[in-house]
Amino acid sequence: MHVLIVGAGGVGGYFGAKLARAGTTVTFLARGAHLAAIQRDGLRVRSAVEGEWVVKPRAVADVRGEPPADAVLFCVKAFDTESAATAIKPAVGPDTAVVSLQNGVDNEDALERVLGPGHAVGGVAYVFATIEAPGVIAHRLAGRVAFGELDGRPSPRLSRLHEAFVAAGVPSEVVGDIRRTLWEKYLMISAQAGMTGLTRAPIGVIRSVPESWAMYRAIVEELAALGRASGVQVGRESVEGVMRAAQGLAPEALSSLHHDLVQGKRLELEALHGHAVRLSEKLGVPTPMVLAVYAALKPHLDGRAAG
Repeated sequence: MHVLIVGAGGVGGYFGAKLARAGTTVTFLARGAHLAAIQRDGLRVRSAVEGEWVVKPRAVADVRGEPPADAVLFCVKAFDTESAATAIKPAVGPDTAVVSLQNGVDNEDALERVLGPGHAVGGVAYVFATIEAPGVIAHRLAGRVAFGELDGRPSPRLSRLHEAFVAAGVPSEVVGDIRRTLWEKYLMISAQAGMTGLTRAPIGVIRSVPESWAMYRAIVEELAALGRASGVQVGRESVEGVMRAAQGLAPEALSSLHHDLVQGKRLELEALHGHAVRLSEKLGVPTPMVLAVYAALKPHLDGRAAG
């Protein structure tokens, strides 16, 4: 099986390295110093859970001339979805599964607009990993995936990908209702990203302040109501599941949005809170706490606020 990794950051780098170490043919689409380091020295994973190892997969800056992939792990930031999807079109064959492991709930729609119907697959990654240095991925905890066809049908292509993940020691699941799984992750990441970004504090501090913890829950509840209005089954059990997961996070846990914010980088705000605000207006479902996060962070949308 040939798997193309688009976005060799924490998520794509970690899962791609695991697949490559287990013998799956993996190609990384990367750029800049990270690409140069992988081509020169391989991709090194420093894991707090599994130790340290190096793989030496193929890494390219352009997929033109590359053979079609059986599966693509699509791991770029949400604001790069359309440009990255356009870039990989030469490597997308008639039955290639393009699995979005991104934040947000509408990336699959964007993929279908660019690549055509039948390629986009919903996916969720549960992992804390980042680029520590060019060619080096730091893995802190977790490391599982869930994915499924958008119409809920079982498919041989996802069965093969699941087998590759299992062989690589990656807990994975093919789910029937991937829309619900996507929304449950959306509830979690929007609350975690929003509150750590807004407070500039980790989850342990947020949990210790009653007002902050109440706002965290309010974001989850507002988004669940929005999901239900959109036809997705995210009820009370989904809310409680997210809150239990948040309660179980390590006290020092932050979010990728927080890291991007404090480093002055572009934010995935539109894919998270911005999407919810727009959907709220369309469906007439109030989301005041989500709107507060969006309004407070939007000055930093494209990096450091002016002035």
